[in-house]
Amino acid sequence: MASFSTKSNNRSISLPSRSHPATQKIEEELNKLKTWEFSASPTAEAVHNGLLGLVEVHKCMSDLLNLPLTLQALSRCQDKKWVDEILDKSVRFLDICGTTRELVSQFKENVRDIQSSVRRRKGDVSINNYTSFRKKMKKDVKNLVTALKKMDHGEVVAVMEVDQLVSGVIRLLREVATMGISVFQMVLVFLSAPISKPISKWSLVSRLVNKGDQDNVNEIESVDAALSSLFKCGPSEVEKIQFVQSKLGTLEAHFECIENGLDNIFRCLIRSRSTLLNVVSCQ
Repeated sequence: MASFSTKSNNRSISLPSRSHPATQKIEEELNKLKTWEFSASPTAEAVHNGLLGLVEVHKCMSDLLNLPLTLQALSRCQDKKWVDEILDKSVRFLDICGTTRELVSQFKENVRDIQSSVRRRKGDVSINNYTSFRKKMKKDVKNLVTALKKMDHGEVVAVMEVDQLVSGVIRLLREVATMGISVFQMVLVFLSAPISKPISKWSLVSRLVNKGDQDNVNEIESVDAALSSLFKCGPSEVEKIQFVQSKLGTLEAHFECIENGLDNIFRCLIRSRSTLLNVVSCQ
């Protein structure tokens, strides 16, 4: 997906020189996440760290929304059209997060099937299933990317609000959505790793085994590179088989962490949406 790249490092979070004290914590968390490097070829560790940062941002946002001071200020706000904008984005995010979480879960199950096949040295069916799933996943990821882009270019409702806290909360909700788009872009870039061509599939594995050059290599791609030749290995290539077994185990562990991060974000989105629905229902 060469046409797709993360842009969070180019986004600006414009914070006023004087902010309401209640918003300071979330501003700090947003700025910490903003300073992280979002690589065009992220590793599983980078994805996990990005999700952890986004979860912390959402937790702080939830704490801010549920402060009695915040709830009172939002309830007094006469113009609540901005809430519809935020709620619409929250529905889209829930859909994107849920679909991404399902893809990660399915990928993890496919990796487990491959691990079982490697142990038995019989795995043509499992590898074929894995390859078919990878192709389907790339299509699903492409659709998710399109959905994110639509969110990124969604309508922004003008807000005529003089209350400093309300204005700050609205701004931060929008900033959190923008940061969420950047983090999910990184997740999808990771999941859309190129499917290896049927040529020199052992070359990457040999390089990694012999040189230990595993930095900046997408974990999915490095595993893909070996699978079609895996069951044709001779006794002298046991080291390569062991390497792939190790990579599969590591990849499963990474995906477990990514899945947990997506679960946490999903729950945070539900809580924030519930709070906003309560706000909009207040007269």
